[in-house]
Amino acid sequence: MESEITLQIILIKPTPEVVFGLQKGSGNKYETVQKQIAASTDLSFTFTIKVKGDRSKDEYPTFSGSFVQGAANNKFVYIDIGTYAGQPGTIWSRRLKIPLTGITWNNIDSLSGNAILQTSVPGTGKDGGPNCATVKPFGGWHLKQSNVEK
Repeated sequence: MESEITLQIILIKPTPEVVFGLQKGSGNKYETVQKQIAASTDLSFTFTIKVKGDRSKDEYPTFSGSFVQGAANNKFVYIDIGTYAGQPGTIWSRRLKIPLTGITWNNIDSLSGNAILQTSVPGTGKDGGPNCATVKPFGGWHLKQSNVEK
C-alpha cells in the first residue's frame, strides 16, 4: 500500500546571506525548490514523500518521491546550499544530507489530521559556514501538529 506523509526540516541559525533550498530530483536532473536566503531567523522546508511497504513483512517503511535520495536502506533528503541552490557569486557550494532513517510504522500511524514529522538541524557548521554532509548528531523525526494542508 502506498501513502504520503508530510515532513518539515527546520534549519536552525543558518549562515547569513546564503541561499538554501530543497533538492527535487537527483543527478544532473535536479532543481532546487523553496529557495530561501538566510537572515536572522531559522528556515523551514515542508514537503511530502511517498511511503510504501507491507507492515506484516517490512520492519521499516520504504520512502520514495521526487525529494528522496539514496539507496534502499539509506534514504535521505538534500538541502542545496550556495551555488548548488543557484546562488551566483558565493563561495559556498555545499549540500546538507538529512537522513530519513528512524521513521517507523508507529511514527506514520501517529500522523492524523494536520500532523507532520519534523526535524531540526543546525544550519551553520563548525567552520562557521553552512552546515554540510550528513547531519551529526541527528536528533531524528518528531510528531508535530501543523496548519499545513495535505
